[in-house]
Amino acid sequence: MSRIPAAKRRRLSPQGKGASTSPPPKSAKANGTTQNDYLVTASKWNLEQEYEQRPRKVKSNDKENSRLPIRTSEGWVEPEAVPEPEAAAEESDSFLGSGDEEDGSEEQEAVPEKPKVPLKQQILQAKEELARLAGLINEDPEEHAGSLRALAQIAASENVTIRKLALATQLAIYKDIVPGYRIRPATEEEMKTKLSKEVKKLRTFEQSLVSTYQNYVRELAKLAKGSNGASSDEVAGLATVAISCACNLLIAVPHFNFRGDLLKILVDKLSGKRVDGDFSRCRETLETMFRNDDDGNASLGAVTMLTRMMKARHYYVDESVLNTFLHLRLLSEFSQKASQNSVDRPSEDAMAGKKQKQKREFRTKKTRKLLKERKAIEKEFKEADATVSHEERDRMQAETLKMVFVAYFRILKARSPKLMGAVLEGLARYAHLINQDFFGDILEALKDLIHYAESVANDDDDEEDAEDIQEDTPRNASRESLLCVITAFALLQGQDGSTAATTLKLDLNFFITHLYRILHPVSLNADIEFSAKSLHLPDPHAPDAASNPNKVNIQTTTVLLLRSLSSVLLPQAAVRSVSPIRVAAFCKQLMTVSLQLPEKSCLAMLGLMNKVTKVHGRKIGALWNSEERRGDGVFDAMREEIEGSNPFASTVWEGEILRRHFCPAVREAVVGIEKNIAEAQ
Repeated sequence: MSRIPAAKRRRLSPQGKGASTSPPPKSAKANGTTQNDYLVTASKWNLEQEYEQRPRKVKSNDKENSRLPIRTSEGWVEPEAVPEPEAAAEESDSFLGSGDEEDGSEEQEAVPEKPKVPLKQQILQAKEELARLAGLINEDPEEHAGSLRALAQIAASENVTIRKLALATQLAIYKDIVPGYRIRPATEEEMKTKLSKEVKKLRTFEQSLVSTYQNYVRELAKLAKGSNGASSDEVAGLATVAISCACNLLIAVPHFNFRGDLLKILVDKLSGKRVDGDFSRCRETLETMFRNDDDGNASLGAVTMLTRMMKARHYYVDESVLNTFLHLRLLSEFSQKASQNSVDRPSEDAMAGKKQKQKREFRTKKTRKLLKERKAIEKEFKEADATVSHEERDRMQAETLKMVFVAYFRILKARSPKLMGAVLEGLARYAHLINQDFFGDILEALKDLIHYAESVANDDDDEEDAEDIQEDTPRNASRESLLCVITAFALLQGQDGSTAATTLKLDLNFFITHLYRILHPVSLNADIEFSAKSLHLPDPHAPDAASNPNKVNIQTTTVLLLRSLSSVLLPQAAVRSVSPIRVAAFCKQLMTVSLQLPEKSCLAMLGLMNKVTKVHGRKIGALWNSEERRGDGVFDAMREEIEGSNPFASTVWEGEILRRHFCPAVREAVVGIEKNIAEAQ
């Protein structure tokens, strides 16, 4: 068996200078080689070249890794360090790609795309969340006050339907949890005061409620104006919902904080030119608030804002906005008189006289005791219910009345064509509350309006009047003149009879004469039975058929004419003050006018004549009896002066024609008039 030679081991460094001093290996001796032979062989090696050709190990980067860990589906992974620029350039040549690409692929895998939820599913989830939050708040508002902010976050959604639902939900919640008092901010001293746990919890809830409620009102104001983040239909829908929420809040909680912001939303809408559903809703809300306002504070704020808005708009607003003043409670509750500057207070003598009368009343001891106990009980009830005192309410209503008169007088001076009828109607309604010192100014303004009406009727206008007629919204001068007559007599009838006779000394003959002159032109008006709001087609062949003439109020011309005639012929204060010549002249003209009037207007006019003949039958009986004439000469129906028309020189021959009228009711009315004349004689 042959012997296998052992593996030969070589020495790496030669012996000598720079060589290792260790002895030769034992294997060299075993093979029969000597140390000298080994040294001779090793001296021929090129060790430096072999060391140069050996592959070098790349040193690891010892720099600190500042990159954050990445979350993947397998967990958190520490990212690799960013290589040096040279190393990155060398690694980019590799087919494996650079380290940055690997990191990017890991990041894309780490952030998966969110699944798209259908729109119906989003709305359903929002409804469930809104219902859950609303239930928590209604269950315990103080404990879940933070849910109000969660509702506000849902209301900021990009989905328009969800925003509408959130706004409506917030409205219902605030109507339920808003307290019956106004929350005022806590002072510094109150903040430093130590409070019990329950009081501190209540105060925290109140401050949170005020903050979230303020943000909600601001969001309503922003949406009511519209935004640029959605289409026009979406903006209009959100604006409608916001205005509806503001109207409901103003009616439900008018006493709470930020009432002025809600009123501003409504007034801004009423200042626009477009009359749509939102406009009508805002107007109806103000009218409801005026009727339900007990203390008058909310009404004062609303009237102040309306007057400022109309002044800023130069009174180019819809007349229905001004007619909201007719729904104020002070028309029936307030008993004092005022103007735009002052309010007449009851004199001290009158108050002292009332006190003396009360003292003079005899009361037994038992009655006095019962009254004392009753007053004490009423006082306790007032304190418990926190009712407003009559003095405070009168003060608020007096300030409101001054603001109303300020608006009316400014419009009279500005001569706004759209609002003249509404102002005259308002002055007639407020006549019993107007200070006597301003009667002269009002009557002068009414006379100017009547002069304008006469100039339009006679076509004798100046150049300025002609320009006024050619406006886009022409004025109805005949209706305005009738309202001027009604207003003038309402000012007189609204005062006491003794005061009007002695101190006022008003001369209303100008208005009576004007009414007498316009009886024939008004009776020939084709639209005498139409009101401003009537739906009837205009004449297509008329030159101004395209333009819609401005009407002044909702009453028909016939109603205005009858009101004016009733004020002249049947005054409430003193019936005997009407002269026989005036009654006879008007009766003769009214019987003539009845021949031209339509059926319903003719019946109304004959009904007025029936009342006049009952009251003044003896004064005008000669008109129906030709044998008892009192006057000489000829009757002049076109005479401008009533006294110069000589009415007793004529007879009422129109009754014979009206006896043959096609309407049976008209024939019966004529028979009733003649019966009254016969009974009076």
